Amino acid sequence: GGLLLPLASQASLELAQKNACMACHAVTTKLVGPAYQDVAKKYKDQKDAEATVTASIKKGGSGKWGAVPMPAQAALSDADAKALAKWILSTAK
Repeated sequence: GGLLLPLASQASLELAQKNACMACHAVTTKLVGPAYQDVAKKYKDQKDAEATVTASIKKGGSGKWGAVPMPAQAALSDADAKALAKWILSTAK
């Protein structure tokens, strides 16, 4: 089972790159949007963190991290949005 985590992480990073998430986000540093590690830290203690982050990816939003809005990613499948949310939350250090 040791191989599953890196493969899942790699798959979700590729998903993020394929869907242009990396244009505004990076794993460890703030770009236009917050670093994924910061998102993970913000939500890590919420029991519905995965659902919250999944909804933010699909619907977009503004005001949580400053003035720049995140556009809705409505074309993203629910499964892909959930996979991205799970991966983002796993980046907390």
